[in-house]
Amino acid sequence: MQSLQDLYRFSQTLSYSETIMPTLFIGHGSPMNAISDTVFSQNWHQLGQSLPTPKAILVISAHWLTKGSAITAMDFPETIHDFRGFPQPLFEVDYPAPGAPDLAKSIQEMAKPVDLHLDHDWGLDHGTWSITRHMFPKADIPVLQLSIDYYKPLEYHYQLATQLRELRKKGILIIGSGNMIHNLRMLSWDQMENNYGFDWAHEINAVLQQHIAENKVQYLIDYEKLHPQISLAVPTLEHYIPMLYNLGLKEAKDELLFFNDAYVGGSLSMTSFMYYQ
Repeated sequence: MQSLQDLYRFSQTLSYSETIMPTLFIGHGSPMNAISDTVFSQNWHQLGQSLPTPKAILVISAHWLTKGSAITAMDFPETIHDFRGFPQPLFEVDYPAPGAPDLAKSIQEMAKPVDLHLDHDWGLDHGTWSITRHMFPKADIPVLQLSIDYYKPLEYHYQLATQLRELRKKGILIIGSGNMIHNLRMLSWDQMENNYGFDWAHEINAVLQQHIAENKVQYLIDYEKLHPQISLAVPTLEHYIPMLYNLGLKEAKDELLFFNDAYVGGSLSMTSFMYYQ
């Protein structure tokens, strides 16, 4: 386990297996990271340059919640601006990556017995394009989204991910996009630029990283027992669940790398990690 202080320098030393694609959990934070030159967006860009070129990208975003699981299956997914109150340039962003209907059908078969609905109405929300437009700015790689069935227990999401591991061997980059600690109601707006985290956020972030590093998956599924103040870090589950997909995608030989290990406004952690070989 290594924390990145200088992703640009370190990424030059990384080498990857030719037979299995890395998988990423990315703390995406504010939609403004999509158009801002931040340390987070810089690291996403550099990481995209260092990774093997994927055949396609599958994203589990915190911002597509459904009853039943679904996957985008259109030829050209729409860029969805699923927010309000932000500057106009953010609403003008278009990320015109193609879809991959045939791949969506293959994933539908792979997911059985889960009934994975082929969706033609959603598109790419900011949990996806705020990241991919920095990692793969040409928008020339097919991108799909897998929804979060918000009516299912956490074990369901982990187990579904285990059924998708073979995608890593087919050149598919799978990204979980959320935040390990995400409490917007407690944000300290005067501490947005100072890498400031509340004491409880630091404590819980350390516990989460330790359990990820030790592969204690069941503890992370039963997250309520991790810390007395865990409800402050995870007041709702939508930003936590994408991480469980990455845990389910882990292979025995994977190395673990944490990056963007920082805080925004006290109650938001941008901590991200990658499994790779």
